[in-house]
Amino acid sequence: MCRWVGCGSHGPGRSAPPSRRTVCLSDAAPVTALPLRDDELSDFLARTSRTFALAIPLLEEPLRREVGLGYLLLRVADTLEDAASWTREARREALAGFEALLKEDPEADAEALSRDWRERRPSEDAGYLDLLARTPSLLASLDALRLEAGAILRHFVLKTVQGMREVLASATAEGLLALDSLQSLRDYCYIVAGLVGELLTELFVLDARLTPFSPNLRALAPLFGEGLQLVNILKDARQDAREGRSLLPPGVQLQDVERLAGEDLVAAARYVRALYSAGASRDVLAFTTLPLLLAQATLELLVRDGAGAKVSRAVVTSQMIALQSALERGTLPEAVEALAGPTP
Repeated sequence: MCRWVGCGSHGPGRSAPPSRRTVCLSDAAPVTALPLRDDELSDFLARTSRTFALAIPLLEEPLRREVGLGYLLLRVADTLEDAASWTREARREALAGFEALLKEDPEADAEALSRDWRERRPSEDAGYLDLLARTPSLLASLDALRLEAGAILRHFVLKTVQGMREVLASATAEGLLALDSLQSLRDYCYIVAGLVGELLTELFVLDARLTPFSPNLRALAPLFGEGLQLVNILKDARQDAREGRSLLPPGVQLQDVERLAGEDLVAAARYVRALYSAGASRDVLAFTTLPLLLAQATLELLVRDGAGAKVSRAVVTSQMIALQSALERGTLPEAVEALAGPTP
């Protein structure tokens, strides 16, 4: 039986000391996994993400490490959920194993599970496979976070994993999702992205300046996540179709999905403005605003040019420059204010 090595005693509000996590290799001697170093975490972000690899480095510590680790844990879940070569039940079984690890089940062997996942190759992406192999270190990193942040990450990653298993229960035997309505698409987006918005919000409102504004932020957070996810689904629709899957319900008009994405991005702009009005730090404003600007630019291209349209590097660079310029002036970018509309 595997047991977790304790992290020592520490009171509420204090950061946990560096953590080691003991995992078992069947009858072999236990192996102690160390938390990822900052450079390792940054390398994995660069290899496994797109927009977030640009946005997360804008954050200051401790949020930079907490959000980065949250992304990587969710990337593990997404890799298992989206394993195209695995059957539905193989994916659900793998997610159940990850759920057991997050619940700190003493019978769950992180080293054995991560080795099995990697050997069965749920993806051909080398970054994803290498990340799976470091699952024990991801869990050790989670143990080492400040207590409040660690609890938030564990709660929301666990909810995501459980939601993914539930969605897969209604998939075909080959694991293809069958979303049949706009509401089912929204339900899926909540699991894979709306919960991320809620996770980030709970980390943000640990800042006492933002706590009084938490009801409004919490109301807008899942719409922010839904909007970003819908834009990604629209953007990747052509590639998904080539690979034999589609997240766009066949009976739903494309224009209805585009309209919903646009409405969600308005909510996202109001979320950013609420952070600004609450006195959020510049790094949090930069981190939340950049994905919004890129999503809005992408949606405009998709509406004009159709699935597969992507913003150019030049557009990304110009958006980042405009964002930093606005924040240096102590304002939000004009595009965000225009999208958010008049202040109530």
